[in-house]
Amino acid sequence: MTGATSGLGLATALRLAAMGATVVVHGRDPARCADAAEAVARASASGTTVDRLVADLGDLEHVRRLAADFRERHARLDVLVNNAGATFPRRALTPEGVERTLAVNHLAPFLLTSLLTDLLRASAPARVVTVASVAHEHGRLDLDDLPMDRGYRPFAAYSRSKLANVLFTRELARRLEGTGVTANAVHPGLVRTGLMDRSGAVRRAGWQLIHVAYRRSSLTPEEGAEWIVELAASPALEAVTGRYFAEGRDVEPAAAARDPELAARLWAVSEERTGALAGVR
Repeated sequence: MTGATSGLGLATALRLAAMGATVVVHGRDPARCADAAEAVARASASGTTVDRLVADLGDLEHVRRLAADFRERHARLDVLVNNAGATFPRRALTPEGVERTLAVNHLAPFLLTSLLTDLLRASAPARVVTVASVAHEHGRLDLDDLPMDRGYRPFAAYSRSKLANVLFTRELARRLEGTGVTANAVHPGLVRTGLMDRSGAVRRAGWQLIHVAYRRSSLTPEEGAEWIVELAASPALEAVTGRYFAEGRDVEPAAAARDPELAARLWAVSEERTGALAGVR
């Protein structure tokens, strides 16, 4: 699973390992990735294997290498959890000309999933779980302005990336229908994570105040991980696909996230920007 060195990702990896899963943790920093793998190994069921892979999801070449490294080490993939996510206080572009939040939160999981789709098919029944957010309800996705030249705001960038997560999930499920591979998106709740750590002091403080104001619904990473684990491992959800879950409930996402034309256009643009021509058709 991606983004497994802390917070929600680490809590999910710990839970899956304790259930007996062979876990591959991903992180951007080699030292933190090694620490996370060690922690997961300690918590794992007897004999459970823990592997680690390092990649910066803001660099598509790193994503390609991540997929290649996984394929070199592992012959099957039962569950892919796209968890890694980020926000940035100032606008920055990738070499592909895409605003960095959208690149990390959407293009990276799009490319990684595309590069591993044949392995998922071969391992079926298999699952893709993408961590989205209720923030997708505020997302506005202008596919003609991927650099956000018309104005950058961190929350707007994050919201549109989460809208892209839900659209991607629904289109992926449609394309994988009948293959035994399911795809679902999940909003795990208001989880106390380091999501805003790189968004500047003001936004970091605001994130902390939100959790104080909504302390009755604010969740620990361990509590939030419950819903991801449910989608990844519950036998009852083996055949469920193309759905959006919010804190354990199967609900309808925002209207924009249910737009099949927008989902198809996003898919085409994502293929163009990543060069991910192999995989799902």
